[in-house]
Amino acid sequence: MYVPPAFREDRPEVLRAAIRASGLAILVSFGPEGLIASHVPMMLDEADGPHGTLLGHLARANPQWHASTADVPALAIFPGPDAYISPSWYATKRETGKVVPTWNYVTVHAYGPLAFFDEPEALRALVSRLTASHEAGRPAPWAVTDAPEEFIASQLKGIVGFRLAITRLEGKWKMSQNRPLEDRLGVIEGLEQEGTPGAASVADTVAAVLPR
Repeated sequence: MYVPPAFREDRPEVLRAAIRASGLAILVSFGPEGLIASHVPMMLDEADGPHGTLLGHLARANPQWHASTADVPALAIFPGPDAYISPSWYATKRETGKVVPTWNYVTVHAYGPLAFFDEPEALRALVSRLTASHEAGRPAPWAVTDAPEEFIASQLKGIVGFRLAITRLEGKWKMSQNRPLEDRLGVIEGLEQEGTPGAASVADTVAAVLPR
């Protein structure tokens, strides 16, 4: 990933927090017919390996699990908040007019070898952990054990689990750090006036990386 120095984020704790906050990730791997990608929820096991291990599952009918080349590292992409940035928000527009639109975004890329498994008990443990992480905090959290045993057993036959042992993490926080301070403050104000949750999240992130 191309990451100019101003946008680079290397702190492991920040990268791991962004992975945990991302709901849906993109799993990209290479096979005999080229690249293949799937959009899947993943969870991070921080205790497994120096950089942690990503866990998830694919539908058994998805060819990615048997078409991925084992000796080529896979890539998991975790998107964060993003928003269009209008040049009309910049103080520089009023001063020189020499501005153009851009897009602000956060993303984390995780690289590593990809391994698949389909043992029933390992799959049950995986989906139980995934479910518990997403149901946590709900008034009436659903658990795998709430469904009939024979139904869950049949559902497990339709999926294949995967592990991606992370060997490298890259983070990009493109949040107007290359603009003058007055432009960055204008971006925050403009995003706040957009009135959408996504824009508000980017405004908060731009504010979080302002010079102190």
